[in-house]
Amino acid sequence: MSSTGTQTALVNVQDAKTQFSRYVDRVEQGEVVVICRHNKPVAELRPIAQKTVQAPRTPGLLKGLIGWKQGAFDPMSDEELVDFDGPLFPR
Repeated sequence: MSSTGTQTALVNVQDAKTQFSRYVDRVEQGEVVVICRHNKPVAELRPIAQKTVQAPRTPGLLKGLIGWKQGAFDPMSDEELVDFDGPLFPR
């Protein structure tokens, strides 16, 4: 057993080739399979972390909580346009 709490299996390359499906099943159960060549680890099969699926957002959660002043989206006056389109740092 490793320090992370997952079980580890050491297998040789030939065994991994002939029983690959069996080792994939074990990996799906959370086990880590280390493949060895001449008793030296060369590869690992480990589970892929599953992405968490977020619940769809519910529309209208902020309804009535957000507002703006009357006329906030009216066209700008000529003076406001000059200020808006004018230089960033006036002289």
